[in-house]
Amino acid sequence: MHKKIYFWAAIFGSLAVFIGAFGAHFLKTRLLPKDLEVFQTGVQYQFYHVIALFLTGLMYKNYRHSHFVYAAYSFGLGILFFSFSLYFMKLTTLTTEGEEKWLAYFTPLGGILFMLGWIFIAIYFSKEREKQQKQRRTSSE
Repeated sequence: MHKKIYFWAAIFGSLAVFIGAFGAHFLKTRLLPKDLEVFQTGVQYQFYHVIALFLTGLMYKNYRHSHFVYAAYSFGLGILFFSFSLYFMKLTTLTTEGEEKWLAYFTPLGGILFMLGWIFIAIYFSKEREKQQKQRRTSSE
């Protein structure tokens, strides 16, 4: 499973580089500064969660727990919903009379998925900490 997680981290990472360069070079003269800023926010959060996805793959490789699989899915889907909704919302301003507002409904869902991924990781380490504390108490008695 960790190899699949690495694969998706690499795909999303390469897309972040491409989309970021596309925004910086092609869209710079075509979007309003506020729209370009929103587009770049999508790129920024995609990069953050590509790193999180890769690190989640490392954690899964070392600990083999389902919480890391859930976190990986959450980060991947978060990238799709959060970042890609921002990209498409701002790109539609180039092809239509205005941005497609309905795409904005996907952005918060992506943010929730990002948070959920971090929560899965926190739950795993919290449970591990409790196990270790319980083992120490048991061994000292």
